[in-house]
Amino acid sequence: MLKLEWLEAFVAFAEHESFTAAARVLHLSQPALHVQVKKLSEALGVTLYRRKGQRLVLTADGKRVAAFGREVRDRTRELAGELRAGGRAEPVALCAGEGAYLYLLGEGIRRFLADGGAPLKLLTRDREGTLEAVRGGEAQVGVASLDAVPDDLEARPLTDVGQVLVVPEGHPLAQARRVRLADLAGARLVVPGADRPHRVVLARALLEAGVPWEVAVEANGWELMLRFVELGVGLAVVNACCRIPRGLTARPLAELPRQRYHVLRRSGAQAEGAAARLASTLLAAGAAWE
Repeated sequence: MLKLEWLEAFVAFAEHESFTAAARVLHLSQPALHVQVKKLSEALGVTLYRRKGQRLVLTADGKRVAAFGREVRDRTRELAGELRAGGRAEPVALCAGEGAYLYLLGEGIRRFLADGGAPLKLLTRDREGTLEAVRGGEAQVGVASLDAVPDDLEARPLTDVGQVLVVPEGHPLAQARRVRLADLAGARLVVPGADRPHRVVLARALLEAGVPWEVAVEANGWELMLRFVELGVGLAVVNACCRIPRGLTARPLAELPRQRYHVLRRSGAQAEGAAARLASTLLAAGAAWE
């Protein structure tokens, strides 16, 4: 039989990756903590962690169990908060990238907070960081743009976002009715770092179209990219949901693929509760940015 104290002990260990730190948090002796984690491992019939050099790291099964344990812990705290007279509900954690928070999620977050059901804990991560936060149970809900949905996550489409070329108002392309990739021949572009998904997609499209271009500067984050365009450093291709500063003009680039953002939850996550309400609220406000 699976006992909650075993799960609680393992979640503490998983979050600290240290028996010493986890035992201190739980006010247990290290031997007692070892026993509880061992009993959990034996009850499930899987290895939960292994040693890698000087560190203890979770196995794939260990990560799944830790995510499940966090969900059980969060749901238990949520129920206790709802039942306790005058008690404060436990926060629900949302993880997303800076751009999603700036341009896509504002109305959904506002509606959720106005409902007063539970406080929000907001985590800012890139795409991979968001996926890992949801997988590991650190965040109950995530938002990210995905080409393909991983098998271990549940995803519902939030919105589709096109790509636009941003230029100063005095630039020749600012008056063009239609902008094509070929119009960027020889352009100096403000782009994210070489390993960033947006840069990879843009560079591939320009290469396939036979369009030569130069890197004006590398900048991560739509706000910084647009600031460099304002300063005359170069032109930029950004998501159509971005707020374009005065003095700049955006022109659609239909040849580039649209970005589909998804609301993510761990497969098998509870269909009720604060996390489910947050996901539904975000989805209901998905098109608000338009």
